[in-house]
Amino acid sequence: MTEGSAEAGGAGEIDLATFGQRLRHYRLARGLTLAELGQRVGRAPSALSALENGRREPKLSLLQALARGLGVSTEQLLEREPPNRRAQLEIAIANAAQDPSLAEVDLPALKISKRVGTDVLEHIVALYGELRRRDAMRVATPEEARRANTQLRRIMRERANYFPEIEQAAAKTLTPVGHRDGALSQAMLRGILAQHGFSLHYAADLPWSARSIADLRHQRIYVRREPMGMHTAPTIVLQTLGHVVLGHAPPRSYFEFLQQRVEANYFAAAVLVPEQAAVAFLREAKQRRDIAVEDLRDRFAVSYEMACHRFTNLITEHLGIVCHFIRCDERGIIYKAYENDGLAFPVDPLGAIEGQRMCRQWAGRRVFGAGDRYSMYYQYTDAPDGTHFCIAHVDPGRERDFAITLGVPYLESQWFRGQESAARARSRCPDPACCRRPPAELTRRWEGMSWPSARAPSHVLATLPPGSFPGVDDTEVYAFLERHALDS
Repeated sequence: MTEGSAEAGGAGEIDLATFGQRLRHYRLARGLTLAELGQRVGRAPSALSALENGRREPKLSLLQALARGLGVSTEQLLEREPPNRRAQLEIAIANAAQDPSLAEVDLPALKISKRVGTDVLEHIVALYGELRRRDAMRVATPEEARRANTQLRRIMRERANYFPEIEQAAAKTLTPVGHRDGALSQAMLRGILAQHGFSLHYAADLPWSARSIADLRHQRIYVRREPMGMHTAPTIVLQTLGHVVLGHAPPRSYFEFLQQRVEANYFAAAVLVPEQAAVAFLREAKQRRDIAVEDLRDRFAVSYEMACHRFTNLITEHLGIVCHFIRCDERGIIYKAYENDGLAFPVDPLGAIEGQRMCRQWAGRRVFGAGDRYSMYYQYTDAPDGTHFCIAHVDPGRERDFAITLGVPYLESQWFRGQESAARARSRCPDPACCRRPPAELTRRWEGMSWPSARAPSHVLATLPPGSFPGVDDTEVYAFLERHALDS
C-alpha cells in the first residue's frame, strides 16, 4: 500500500484483480463506457482501464469518486468476492499467469475478450488446476523440505512469531460463544464448529496417516478420541477448522504446506489460549516476578508444549521479552526450534535446524540427567552470544520422551520462576571442541580402532511422500469418507 491509498479508508490490503472486476461490473451495469466514467471522476479512460485490469491501485480520493460516480459504496467496490462466476474465472486465469509452476510451460499471455465463452474459461481454469495438481505430485526431496523450513523460520523470526491477522480471526471465532478465559469446554468447541457449519464426529477407524479429516461436502470433522502428545482432540479439531477459517486452498508446494500447518496450529492455540486473557495473565505474573509456562498451561488446560508455543507468540509482542524454544529427544536431536534472542542453533549447510544435535551443555540435554527428569529444570547457560536462563520440562511420550525448553537472555530471568537456580553450564557450541569433537586423549587412543554399526533410519534416504498433503494416503481418506457418508 502506498501513502494515501485505499488503506487509509480502513479497507486493508486490496485484491487488485477482484477490485478491477467489481469496478468493471458496476460500470457495465450502469451502461457506462470508460470515457463516460472518466468524465464523472476526472480521470483518463486509460487510467481507469489500468484499474479494471488490476495493474494499478486506487488512492482513497479516486476510490471515493468512483463510488459516487457509480452510485455504490466504497465497501461494495472493495468486497473480496468476485461479482459473478465469469469474473471469478478471469481472476483465476490472471493469478495462474503468475504461478511459477505454470511459467515453466512458457505459454503466451492469454487475452480474454468478450467473445471468449464462459465454458471455454471453465475448461482453461480446470486445465490450470490439473497442471498445478500434477506439479504438487512431484516428489519433494529432504533438501527442499529443509529449505522450506528454514525460509518459514526466518519469516517467524522477523514477525517475532506474532500474527495479528490470525489473532483477529481467533477472537472473532470466540466472540459468539463468549469464551474469554480458562479452559474451552466441549460445548463451546461444538458451538464454534456450528458457527462455521461443521459438526464434530469421533471415528475409531480414522486412517493412520491422518490426524483428522474434514468432510467439506457434509460439513463434518472427524477425529480420534485419544490424544496424540500435545495434539488433544480439541486441538486437532481447531487446527482442522483453522484451515477453513483462514481460507486455505490445497497447498501447491511443500513450503505452502508447512506455512498452512503453522497458521492452523497458531489459530488453534489462539482459540484455546485467548490473547487478551493470556497477556493479562503474563503481565500480572511479570509484576510478581513469577512467570511460569506451567501456570499458563494449567490456566487454559492445554499441553505444556502448546503453552510454550503460545508464550513465544505473545511474550515479545506484548512484554518485549525475546526468547528461544526447542523440542528435542534424549539424544539431543532437535525436532522443533525457534529463536529471536540470538541463540546460535546448530544448522546444516542449508540453514536447517531440525535433525541437528544440540549442545550437551544445554538445558534440554541436561534435564534428562536430572534426579527427577519430569520436574521443572532451571539452568543458566553461558553461550558465545551471552548467558541464557533456560527452563526445561520433559513431556513423556508413548515411544520416547521429549524435552521442551524455553529460554530467555540473562537480564530477563528476573521475571521468571526458578531464577534462583544454582545450576549453570558453559557451552562453546558451535565450536566443535565444545562437545562434538572427542577429547584429544580419547581420539589418540581410539581413532581408527573402532567401527560402530550405525543405526540409520531408512527414512533418511527416502524422498518425502508425494501429494498436496505429504504422507496422507488419499485412497484411505476417500474410502473413509465414503464409508461414513453412507451413515448419514
